[in-house]
Amino acid sequence: MTQSPVLEGRASPLGATFDGDGVNFAVFSEHATRVTLCLFDADGKTETQRIDLPERDGDVWHGYIPGLRPGQMYGIRAEGPYAPSQGHRFNYNKLLIDPYAKRLTGHPTWHDALMGYTVGDAARDLSFDTRDSARYMPRCVVEDPSFAWGEDTAPRTPVAETIIYEAHTKGITQLAPGIEHPGSFLGLASDPMLEHLTDLGITALELLPVHAFLNDRFLVEKALTNYWGYQSLGFFAPDPRYLANAEIAEFQHMVARMHSAGIEVYLDVVYNHSGEGTEMGPTLAFRGLDNRSYYRLADDPRYYVNDTGTGNTLNLDHPMVLRMVLDSLRYWVETMHVDGFRFDLCSTLGRTPHGFDRGAAFFDAIRQDPVLTDVKLIAEPWDIGPGGYQVGGFPPPFLEWNDKYRDGIRRFWRGDAGHVPVLADRLTGSALQFDHSGRPATTSVNFVTAHDGFTLMDTVSYKEKHNHANGEDNRDGHGENFSDNMGHEGPTTDPTLRRARALRRRNLLATVLLSQGTPMLLAGDELGNSQGGNNNAYCQDNATGWVTWDGADPEFLSFVKRLIAFRKAHPILRQKRFLHSRERATDGQEDLFWRRADGAPMTDADWTAPELRTLCAEMRMASDTPPYAQTEAALFLVFNAGGSVMVKLPEPPAGWHWRLGLDSARPSAQPGRIDRRLLSAAADSVIALELERGNE
Repeated sequence: MTQSPVLEGRASPLGATFDGDGVNFAVFSEHATRVTLCLFDADGKTETQRIDLPERDGDVWHGYIPGLRPGQMYGIRAEGPYAPSQGHRFNYNKLLIDPYAKRLTGHPTWHDALMGYTVGDAARDLSFDTRDSARYMPRCVVEDPSFAWGEDTAPRTPVAETIIYEAHTKGITQLAPGIEHPGSFLGLASDPMLEHLTDLGITALELLPVHAFLNDRFLVEKALTNYWGYQSLGFFAPDPRYLANAEIAEFQHMVARMHSAGIEVYLDVVYNHSGEGTEMGPTLAFRGLDNRSYYRLADDPRYYVNDTGTGNTLNLDHPMVLRMVLDSLRYWVETMHVDGFRFDLCSTLGRTPHGFDRGAAFFDAIRQDPVLTDVKLIAEPWDIGPGGYQVGGFPPPFLEWNDKYRDGIRRFWRGDAGHVPVLADRLTGSALQFDHSGRPATTSVNFVTAHDGFTLMDTVSYKEKHNHANGEDNRDGHGENFSDNMGHEGPTTDPTLRRARALRRRNLLATVLLSQGTPMLLAGDELGNSQGGNNNAYCQDNATGWVTWDGADPEFLSFVKRLIAFRKAHPILRQKRFLHSRERATDGQEDLFWRRADGAPMTDADWTAPELRTLCAEMRMASDTPPYAQTEAALFLVFNAGGSVMVKLPEPPAGWHWRLGLDSARPSAQPGRIDRRLLSAAADSVIALELERGNE
């Protein structure tokens, strides 16, 4: 090997940084005794140089190589104690991914040489493997991430006006018609995708993990793959499978295209664990660089704290690990122009030795960061650790996924007894969970479907999960889905049943779009996409996991568009302030009034009646709405999960009348004035009326 000259370089920024003349390398490791940069030839097959990083400032090892250019492939090796019983797992024979790498050439190829220990040895992970893993590892690539953004302007959609569309980069594009690069960021950026999203009316595209991630060995051996991507290996690198031409500019181009269409881009990010698994997992990056620093270890440091259910938990109590997470977030905002993040298993990020703490270092660091406080932040408010279920427990400005909403709304429309009070709470922003600490009503992210669970079509088509294709004997996935096959398990040609299922789907989405909070739709639900009853399609990179565009119901798609447009047209549905049936100073009327179908106010006996299936809500702007806010008169909403019923409408003020906005039982019904006081609500239907000024 011909040795390149190495200079001192700088300890910051971490990672590989091209300055126009060469590349600075900086790597954190508190417990290593040597950190080596490995350079590879142009095709990445041959390791051409090993250069020990010559300087150490604190726990950052660094050096500068003049003449290196973007495109240079590299990896890291770290020497130190191999003492699992002390929490150390250094193995210089293992080529490691730079945690700050901006691009990877591919994914690890499974081989026993990836393990730091000798597979099959009686000492298990206490043994030491001497095989070189380089041939089975992807290469890191030096990148210059500058991009000609032009006049890219982030939409900066107010949270109150946000409508989230959760999608998988490959899943939504792979079978979409007219896509030139299906399965990639370029596919997302294509005209057909932009036309579909803008025509639908969504304001934010939330992508399942796009950080470089691992294909788990047990999946590969079953001819499956990690499709969803919740096994991150690099928090700065987009996963290679989504790059059509191996250029990170493809992601930036996609974001610029979305912004040009007025659509924000959020990333689902996984900072709670890595893809290296338990002590029996591979040595790919963090484990080999400094296991004791990067991971939370058990009382016996040979083992890992497993609050995530994946085998390990990242140690955000360590300042350099927390710095890596914050650096990653800022990179995706400042360099890649991302508009927000959804944090997977966010309870883990707030867990301290004393339990979950909304004042944990991670939350405090984000809340004082001038870059990160300017983007949308969404928590998945649970994990499997102690005290892990924390819906409503996060500090502002975090929004939270609300699974109570999903389950309660599904159960109401399924006809479960006693769920009218649950419906009322969910319609008004789940105040019991979120109306504290100055948090707005938009804090609750309302959804009835997400990537994890049944699609909307499957929610009304299957009573049981059908996950046999996952190879786990149908044991994986949620056992209780609060779904309803409506009399037949799976697809049917029965026209009556098909109509009933379409109506139920309309009711479920109508409830989401008519609720206070921030609505989220699952990609493909508007098209009638099914996963064949699989409620855990994390390993189904095939027709099961991909969105099916053929055979979409145009009537249903049209109704979803009308729902979104109706929400956008009515400020009453998009309030920041909670509705608590308080009298308004402007007109003396309550901002929220619950009614029975006969027009009478709901009583305590009504609220506790298990057989009640109908709820009517008369909504106005909140009592403390400031004079500068957008306002409107009133809405009257009918949610009827029972048989057909005559609904008595509130008496409109003189010079006003009620106007039909939506009727899920008549999806094509045109808006129009209603002059009668009694309105027929069909069985299993949602009706939305608006109070309109007009001639007496």
